[in-house]
Amino acid sequence: MVLATPCFGPDVLGAADELTDAYVDVFTAPPWEDRDARATRAEFRERLATDAHRPGFRAVLATSDDGRVRGFVTGWTTQAPFRTDRAYGKVTTRLGAERVNELLVGAFEVDELGVRPDVRGTGLGRRLLSALVDTAPGGRAWLLTWSQAHETLAFYRRIGWREPAPLPGNETDVVVFLSPGRPGDSSVATDGDRHGLNTDQNPGARRGPGS
Repeated sequence: MVLATPCFGPDVLGAADELTDAYVDVFTAPPWEDRDARATRAEFRERLATDAHRPGFRAVLATSDDGRVRGFVTGWTTQAPFRTDRAYGKVTTRLGAERVNELLVGAFEVDELGVRPDVRGTGLGRRLLSALVDTAPGGRAWLLTWSQAHETLAFYRRIGWREPAPLPGNETDVVVFLSPGRPGDSSVATDGDRHGLNTDQNPGARRGPGS
């Protein structure tokens, strides 16, 4: 049986070992198979210790009866000024500073979403994402992922997340998505259904490269 457990702020650090194991399992598999497992583990643990203290940090963990994390989603409220580290600079390049402030600042930022291979095909990723985003302030949430994670892109498109179109000539190797039913802008892409994917097959989603 899989149980969904919400965590707020530093409370998530009590499950850091189990969450890290799941993260490494998900994000050293295709299309991220070139990532070193040991380095990925160290990087995520260090980042989690910081991220858990960000304003509005929340996580939802799906665990089995033995306490093993089967799936996870994490995020926090995007603050001003918009960050420039990790993949954030590519977001500003893609959308422009004005649209970043309009669409992303103050919204809930989904940072990591992943489910372990043996529970894919169960709809767990979709349920975890909904559990987190449904409580976003004003219904506003966003995320980014790598442009070459084709199954992940198709997953978000299929469940109604929308893509603000990049500024002309400013395409990057990350793609930004806005949550369904939230205020958007007139340049949000609406042709996602042609990329259809059974939503139960999402292998995992993460932010862009370098994040």
